[in-house]
Amino acid sequence: MRIGIDARELSGRPTGVGRYLAGLLREWASSDRGRQHEFILYGAEAPQIPVDVPRFVTRRIPGAGGTWWEQVQLPAAAAADRVDVFFAPAYTAPIRLNVPTVLALHDISYMAHPEWFTLKEGIRRRWLTRASARRARAILTLSEFSKREILDRLPVDEADVHVIRIGIDAPAPRQAATPNGRPRILYVGSIFNRRRVIDLIRGTAALARRYPDVTLDIVGDNRTFPREDVEQTIALSILSDRARWHRYAAEEHVRMLYQHARAFAFLSEYEGLGVTPLEALAWGVPPVVLDTEVARESLGDAAVFVPFNGDVPAIARALEAALFDERTRAQVLTAAPQVLAKYSWPTAAARTLEILESAGNQ
Repeated sequence: MRIGIDARELSGRPTGVGRYLAGLLREWASSDRGRQHEFILYGAEAPQIPVDVPRFVTRRIPGAGGTWWEQVQLPAAAAADRVDVFFAPAYTAPIRLNVPTVLALHDISYMAHPEWFTLKEGIRRRWLTRASARRARAILTLSEFSKREILDRLPVDEADVHVIRIGIDAPAPRQAATPNGRPRILYVGSIFNRRRVIDLIRGTAALARRYPDVTLDIVGDNRTFPREDVEQTIALSILSDRARWHRYAAEEHVRMLYQHARAFAFLSEYEGLGVTPLEALAWGVPPVVLDTEVARESLGDAAVFVPFNGDVPAIARALEAALFDERTRAQVLTAAPQVLAKYSWPTAAARTLEILESAGNQ
């Protein structure tokens, strides 16, 4: 079977969706089942995430890589290649492509919370997602929470929506975080309003008044709307010389930050899953998260939870527990192996490929 894939998320500065696709490709390249198929990766630029070139054909289609590229240029190229099925891993798919499509919807925040998006961007995303979902042969998502939202807000059948938990890239045992006396807090992820990074800075600053050695590393570019001034918030706080904002960090640098962190903070009020707190667990770092439905589903008991409407003092207390309360830390890390066992790249890749095969054979 010839499987076409929208691989734009492997280019530029890959974030969550790029890493999701790279994880699947890595498994398909090494599995017997994956070797039975031909994969064609379409992008506007060369992939920045390494892929197994002998196993995957890459097609560079010149263009900006935006909606016009996706809806006009990409379907023409895929049709010329006579793909049997098409995988769209990032929320939308080429509507004019006349082959079965499998669509990944990691969340539908632009439908659940349109106020988080500009008017133009929100309309574009909602229209394209509805149109893509309507014609998709199958829809993949990351959590039961997201599946319920998809069924509530999109015209799709429950039988066509599949929850497939992704894998978590765990370090080798010798690389795992070791007990570190330095109270370093880490945040990793694109900065959206819903992730309350401003509140994290203020909560860390409140804690730093009592613990002068507390530091904060923030990794992620600023995608907030309305715009939040992360840099100024840091500059006006007690953390001006103890907080570092890395607008982008290479994988090697991110691994180093995980390895040296003592607590991880991700105060998001809405996610399809929330991968980086799970990555922190894999590094032996207790995560501090907002007490949301999806956080409970994904992390179980392996987190320190902040009340959903938690104020700055509540955030500071949770960070303090994750950093300094050895009993709390032990409880979280003891629960981690059972939680992480639910996330497997081989399982995710096998189930995704099975659905692609089924769609292509219908």
